[in-house]
Amino acid sequence: MVDIQAISSGLHIGDDGIWYSSDSQSISYPTSGNESCFAVEESSFWFNHRNNCIRSVVQSFPPVDNGAILDIGGGNGFVALELSKAGFDVVLLEPGHVGATNAKKRGISNVICATTDTANIKPTSLSAVSLFDVIEHIEHDTAFLQSIRALMKQDGLLYATVPAFSFLWSQEDVMAGHFRRYTIDSLSQVLRTAGFEVVFSSYIFRLLPLPIVLFRTIPYKLGLSKQQQMPNNMSRDHVVKNSLFVRMLNSMLQSEIAHLDHKRAMNFGGSCLIVARCS
Repeated sequence: MVDIQAISSGLHIGDDGIWYSSDSQSISYPTSGNESCFAVEESSFWFNHRNNCIRSVVQSFPPVDNGAILDIGGGNGFVALELSKAGFDVVLLEPGHVGATNAKKRGISNVICATTDTANIKPTSLSAVSLFDVIEHIEHDTAFLQSIRALMKQDGLLYATVPAFSFLWSQEDVMAGHFRRYTIDSLSQVLRTAGFEVVFSSYIFRLLPLPIVLFRTIPYKLGLSKQQQMPNNMSRDHVVKNSLFVRMLNSMLQSEIAHLDHKRAMNFGGSCLIVARCS
């Protein structure tokens, strides 16, 4: 059982079992984002494969002293639930009330509705932190990661995913509130500057760059992208209905899990996955 008050001060627990801060802070994320994700997460090949990749690396590089993972920007708790099922203690930190409520409904025991600033996390109190598709939403990424580093114990672990390669930039990045896309090298450099040592890194979603270029990047560069509502975009991009294609896709994605299970890095893909230690 995680003691929330051991890692944070100034929070109060609501009647819904969620911990709240009395302060608020704006974030670079669409207000409808969590609701849109919640509608597709369980049926999405992307969310499910990302979960499998994350579970693999966390099992290979578990938190120091088996401590809890603070899942910052954890949305609806889809990743937190997967890690909980794998036997890890997880505290979900989500600034959006919709996401925090959905996470609680999913069965996440420890949910904080706040940002890292408004939650008043105590310095050097965290064994592990996860930032899954969060850093790209932060304008000043190095300063943000330095602030996270200050909250972590010596040798604490950071797990992160981010979208890969600036040449894949498209209207979807704009709509999602991204400031940038990364390479393994560029993300590693930011982490080192912020006080972390990279212990494992790999690309994932090796199949995605080509369709992203064809169906997102090229239309965006030609000015042909249509600004659609996020629910329509999410449903179109995440739910694959052709059963034959689904079987082929799952077979190819499973090979990525085999690589990660054996700590073998992949050199190309649509996302970066990284594990770093406080140095």
